[in-house]
Amino acid sequence: MLPVPPVNSSPASDSSSPPLPFPPGFLWGVSTASYQVEGFNHNSQWADWEHSGRIKSGDRSGAACDWWINAEPDFDLANSLGINALRLSLEWSRIEPEKDRWDPAALHRYRELMEGLARRGIRPIVCLHHFTHPRWFEQQGGFLHPEASSLFERYTRHVVSALGDLCRSWLTFNEPNVYAAFGYVLGEFPPGQTGQIGAAIRVISAQARCHLAAYRAIHELQPEAQVGWAQHFVVFEPVATMVDRWVAGLLHGTFNETFIRLLEHGRFDFPFNLLDGNAADVKGACDFVGLNVYGRLHVAFDARNVGQLFGRIFVPGHVPQGDPGVDRPYGEAYPQAVRVAVKGAAQLRKPIYVLENGVPDAQDRIRPWLIVNVVKELHSLIREGYDIRGYFHWTLTDNFEWTEGWKLRFGLIQLDPATQRRTPRPSARLYAEIARNNALAPELVEAYGPAPNS
Repeated sequence: MLPVPPVNSSPASDSSSPPLPFPPGFLWGVSTASYQVEGFNHNSQWADWEHSGRIKSGDRSGAACDWWINAEPDFDLANSLGINALRLSLEWSRIEPEKDRWDPAALHRYRELMEGLARRGIRPIVCLHHFTHPRWFEQQGGFLHPEASSLFERYTRHVVSALGDLCRSWLTFNEPNVYAAFGYVLGEFPPGQTGQIGAAIRVISAQARCHLAAYRAIHELQPEAQVGWAQHFVVFEPVATMVDRWVAGLLHGTFNETFIRLLEHGRFDFPFNLLDGNAADVKGACDFVGLNVYGRLHVAFDARNVGQLFGRIFVPGHVPQGDPGVDRPYGEAYPQAVRVAVKGAAQLRKPIYVLENGVPDAQDRIRPWLIVNVVKELHSLIREGYDIRGYFHWTLTDNFEWTEGWKLRFGLIQLDPATQRRTPRPSARLYAEIARNNALAPELVEAYGPAPNS
């Protein structure tokens, strides 16, 4: 492993080349999700999913990262790394554990968390829905229920009225495309349906209408607020043939572009516009675009795989990649994916934040290489004129990774869930070096060149 410079080194101290600076006020952050870090979640559909034995690793979230009781020491760690922004989500199932019953203690705890960030000079970006919602909402059909948008708007108004003085940047949804694909096509998220592409499209459309209702409510309550969403973006690389390219294009259009197309045009492209109703009013309803970008998947045509649009998706063994999941590789670590994603999102002509980027890497084999090369790519994109306002690493500490449990370790800081002991990885020092200087040092670019250090 290549050495990581100490936090207090000067970015240009060992090189005659100038550093690669970022604009003043650029956000260097980390992203988190309530279910993955808070612990002791009992009222959500994900808690039911976990307790029914659907976690591939067999793990339980338990205390997770213990944030519901003791998040503030992790805020101190973030502050020590020079991080100036933190993305967190609210747990709707804590705030409204039963329909029409609101829990003031939950809102009080979220207020404590956001005040704690403010005292440390860390700007919060708050997500209203990061895959989880109350059990009662799931039992009535989730986002396919006719009242979903009004219920989500009511939840939004309750939250913004209580916490709006502490936050000006809101995300309505994290990865509506992942929520729909994993819940209705792949069967790996609740409600666990498989091959239901039509249902997945209807869910995305319904979430768009919820997004619109929340967007309008937030701006009514906070005219100066900035409201967006986080879009997961994957580069689908065709293997060789024209048919492979067709399938990769179909996957790209379906997975990466459906929600963006709704925000751009107010409708799906053909033929998905035939599957669900009117979302015309959602056109233009965002103030920024959030991108969650991890890497690249390779695609070959497979006539038998109807449920995944005739694509066989795989990760070649020779490409840079982090640790595998329980039953498959996680994906290729591909810094250039951020360039493809930014260019795709730029069509909306809104500011862009990279709100998640990282790699599962318990030994920190390639995480430093990935951070340096993604940041280098972002610097180039900004110089080319793209309006990129921030980079958020996934994540601060190792956390409970959905169906993979504790199997995948994404943290800048290693976490032992049994003892809650934290141990910073070398990549934490490297990220601190970049964040504190608001620049990428040339010696880092040289040290972490185009080939990852494995």
